Amino acid sequence: MRLSYKLYPFQSNVEGKKSIGDIIILHGLFGSSKNWVTVAKTLSAFGSVYTLDQRNHGDSPHSSEHSIPLLADDLEEFISDHALKSPILIGHSMGGLVAMYFDFAHPGVLKELIIQDISPRSYPFAYENEIKSMSFSLNGFSSRTEIDTEMAKFLPDTFIRQFLQMSLDRMESGEYRWKLNVSGLNKARRVFESAFSETVISKTKTIFLIGGKSEYITKEDLVLIQKVFSNLVIKIIPEGGHYIHFTHQKEYLQILSDEFALIS
Repeated sequence: MRLSYKLYPFQSNVEGKKSIGDIIILHGLFGSSKNWVTVAKTLSAFGSVYTLDQRNHGDSPHSSEHSIPLLADDLEEFISDHALKSPILIGHSMGGLVAMYFDFAHPGVLKELIIQDISPRSYPFAYENEIKSMSFSLNGFSSRTEIDTEMAKFLPDTFIRQFLQMSLDRMESGEYRWKLNVSGLNKARRVFESAFSETVISKTKTIFLIGGKSEYITKEDLVLIQKVFSNLVIKIIPEGGHYIHFTHQKEYLQILSDEFALIS
C-alpha cells in the first residue's frame, strides 16, 4: 500500500555538517504524521526525516485488513519506493511494534532502531472508550467544541480526546469526518496479538525510550527487551508516560539529539 507521508529535508544548523542518513518515524494507534511535526523538524538538523501515515490513519488509504505484518509490508514498500538505504527507524507504540517486526524480518537493513514505550509481545486491544468516542454520527455538529462535548460522554480524558481530534477533519461542506478508519480499526481488535510468534535476536543497534510511569512496559518487559536486543541502550524518562515525545518533549529530543550527534 502506498502511504502518505511528510518529508522534512536535512537542514544542517552547523556549516559543513553532513547528514547521518534518512530517518523514518512511525506513529502509534489513532495517530498520524501530524503528531510528529516538532520532533521531525528538530531531527531534520541531523538527516532527512519522513513521517508516515500508516494504513487506516491520516491521509493514507483505508483497508479492511490491519495487522502488524501488513503494516511492516507497507513500510518495506515505502523504503523500496524511495530508495532509502540504511535508514534510522523510530516507532511509537503500534509503530514500535511495526518497527521491531520489520527489523526482525529484515536483519541488517536498518542503521538504527529506536522504540518508544512498547515491548515485542502481545497487547490487549484496550481502546473501547476511544472507539466509542469516535463512532457516533457527526451529522449536525457545527463545531469541534460540540463534538468534544459528545466525545467526553465516552472518553473523560481530555488529553486523549485532543490527541484523537488531530484526526478530525472539517470538509469544504462544513461537515466533519474522521480521517481514521474507525470501523476498520474497531474490527482489527487482534492487531496486537501474536505479532511475534517466536523469539528472535536482533543485532541492530537499538535504543528504547521508556516512560517511567508508563503502563505499557513492565519489569518482565525489560527482561524480554534485554534478551531480544543484543546491541541495546535503554533510556527512561522517570516522570513520563506513554506519550513522552509530547509530554516530555525537551528530555525526549535531548536524548535523540545526543545519540544522533554520535553517528557519523
